[in-house]
Amino acid sequence: MPTNHPQKGNLLVAEPSLTGDVSFNRSIVLLAEHNKEGSVGFILNKPLSYTINDLVEDIKASFKVYNGGPVEQDNLYFIHKVPHLIEDSIEISNGIFWGGNFQKIVGLINDNTITHKDIRFFLGYSGWDSLQLDFELSSKSWIVTRNIYKSAILEKCTIDLWKEKMDELGGDYLLWSNAPENPALN
Repeated sequence: MPTNHPQKGNLLVAEPSLTGDVSFNRSIVLLAEHNKEGSVGFILNKPLSYTINDLVEDIKASFKVYNGGPVEQDNLYFIHKVPHLIEDSIEISNGIFWGGNFQKIVGLINDNTITHKDIRFFLGYSGWDSLQLDFELSSKSWIVTRNIYKSAILEKCTIDLWKEKMDELGGDYLLWSNAPENPALN
């Protein structure tokens, strides 16, 4: 269900008109922070060719790493749903948490206490200055929806999530859900 006022924990669904935007074309962004100073989020449905052990050799697991957005792509970020295991986490909403003690995470992954269903890693993040997201929303670049999946979004978000959200929105969006990513290939 779309809403007009973004809040921390909402999903930003890229409008089909964003086809020329390399970073955000067919993206679903989880807003981790939204206030008068700006917004921060992570693209949920853009897996990279890396796994976490490609980037952090101390980790003995091959969890996928996702493109979190175009800002600071040389930094690793993570969201999770196990704050009782990871101290210093910040709640986003609906049982999803951001950050925490990274050294603790390494140990918890290596001893199989945390699985790929509990945590999502990102290179970079998506960020907007104080009025930038408002401008993009008024330009109809994004649809703001509530995260109906709550913490299960970590398991739910695959590359097909954008198509699923278009189907949920119905109406004119149904046409876009089956359109090729590159219209020239039609």
